Amino acid sequence: MAFPNWTEEHEAFRESVRRFTAEEIRPFAEKWQAEGFFPDEVFRKAGELGLLGVRFDPRWGGSGLDYWYTVILVEELVRGRDIGCVVGLLVQCEMATAVIHAHGSDALREEWLVPAIKGERIAALGVSESGGGSDVASLQTTATVDGDDYVINGSKIFISNGARADFVTLAVRTGGPGPDGVSLVVCPTDAKGFQVSRRLQKVDLHSSDTAELFFDDVRIPRRYLIGEEGRGFRYVMGAFQGERLVLSVMMNALCDDVLGETLSYLAERKAFGRPIASMQVWRHRMADWMAKLEASRALTYRAAEQLAAGDREGDLTVSMSKLFGADLVRGLVLDCAHAFGGYGFMEENYVARCSRGVQNWGIGAGTSEIMREIIAKHRMPAGPA
Repeated sequence: MAFPNWTEEHEAFRESVRRFTAEEIRPFAEKWQAEGFFPDEVFRKAGELGLLGVRFDPRWGGSGLDYWYTVILVEELVRGRDIGCVVGLLVQCEMATAVIHAHGSDALREEWLVPAIKGERIAALGVSESGGGSDVASLQTTATVDGDDYVINGSKIFISNGARADFVTLAVRTGGPGPDGVSLVVCPTDAKGFQVSRRLQKVDLHSSDTAELFFDDVRIPRRYLIGEEGRGFRYVMGAFQGERLVLSVMMNALCDDVLGETLSYLAERKAFGRPIASMQVWRHRMADWMAKLEASRALTYRAAEQLAAGDREGDLTVSMSKLFGADLVRGLVLDCAHAFGGYGFMEENYVARCSRGVQNWGIGAGTSEIMREIIAKHRMPAGPA
């Protein structure tokens, strides 16, 4: 039996996403990257097709599907060749809203999740801080109780969708130090005291807005608390599994696209009177990347299978998948850019553009170093303190 065992329903969904990508993203990708922004309308159009709540309960407008449909969604969106746009959409449907769906009150879901699934309200996830990096348990942004409100003070950085968001799913400190003092709240961006300090200039993913945010006595209702106080760290860690799967699929899909583009070029381009693809050094180099890509895809699909089945081993496998994929994308994309010679350094070349930000794939949703530590903790005893 083939793995995965795609059904007619899977293929119908794939065709729907592929058509959306071909019509709404691919024709505009270079324009959006040059302008440094993609229009908010893309969220609404994706919402109309049901792409922003694939795994969410139909009660809130979702489709009630499993992780395999998320895999298909990501694979097809990457075909649009604007990863910045893909990141914006996936922050909306996988990262910023997943904890509201999983832990929020019905009132909170009705007010914020439902319009987010429709693409009518844009979401961001506010966790990272300038002094914290991967150390979520040490975040400094505070939410102090004042009657029926929280008063928020602090800042966040590297926030995707941050410049355009209607609300931020925000990690704040409501208690003492450490992970047990962290909570999650919904913070509307039209609240007094909220400020987009600056839009950050990234090396790549230019169409995706990434911002630094400030909170100066921002007052929100206490009913905007997601779940229970003091459990925000656990909620964030749990949501990371879906985010890591998404990033793993993105890396594989990007590598597949880049490799295909490179193989076509090597078959057409001649040097010393024969196609470059006939030269053993490039044939063997590309064969190595084909094998590594297939291994990465199989590992990612294994993680999707385990997560879909509720298998706790999925946490380990998806960390392995993200670690392996980050190493793959760094090596494969740079090697493929090199195969184009001088054209591999030209802005007009898609593969060259993909090579700009390869280091970023090993950072989001936990760095490669964090992935190694997660894997080691599962299989190796802790050393001396």
